[in-house]
Amino acid sequence: MEIKHPEASKVKLLVITGGRHPYEESTPILESFLKAAGHDVTVTEDEAALTDAAGMNSYDALVFNTRRENAADFKELKLSEAAQNGIINYVKSGKGFVCLHISGCGADYWPEFANITGGGWISGTSFHPPYGNFTVNVTNSAHAGVAGVSDFNTDDELYMGIEYKPDNDVFLAGTSEEGTWPWGPNRAPTHMPAGTFPLAWTRSYGEGKVFTLLLGHDGKSFQSPEFQKMVLNGVQWATA
Repeated sequence: MEIKHPEASKVKLLVITGGRHPYEESTPILESFLKAAGHDVTVTEDEAALTDAAGMNSYDALVFNTRRENAADFKELKLSEAAQNGIINYVKSGKGFVCLHISGCGADYWPEFANITGGGWISGTSFHPPYGNFTVNVTNSAHAGVAGVSDFNTDDELYMGIEYKPDNDVFLAGTSEEGTWPWGPNRAPTHMPAGTFPLAWTRSYGEGKVFTLLLGHDGKSFQSPEFQKMVLNGVQWATA
């Protein structure tokens, strides 16, 4: 289903995708609604785009919908030092960076990434209940990230135990009930507490503006009108 969104100021976006998530579902939806809003969108899995400084500087913002991990079966997607430096220099120079779902707290082999995005995945501490329906609450209605968005329910993953940076400007949270679910490589029963957990925030990195939204596991979650609206808000905020 196509969701109509009003056009904002047109900007040029580089979308990086690929990795161990259903990006074959989500990225085409992302590309479609960004273009429908009037933006100029380039999508690639090739990290070479992150090492071309002149090419990167032609974009107003970088959008990450990707999982760049260090697992043996996905090691080819691990960000090289050149790509890491490309991201650092790009954002510090004053460009926008929009990170979706695991993109906002991945790259455990690169500690500086958590300082950029404001969130870090901690092995053995970070987790989420099974994919399902939960309540999402707007915690700061004055924030540009939730313009036109009210509390809603969604089908997605609710991240818990993330390394949240204290200077994040949080505007969205999700609520989960207590439970015990299989987790980790051995699918061991793991207790996960009830609580409310940050799901989206903004921050600065150098002169750049970073928008992190932890929702967006799969195609279904990307079809949420609220999700799409927040991504568009994030692009507008990060490039203003």
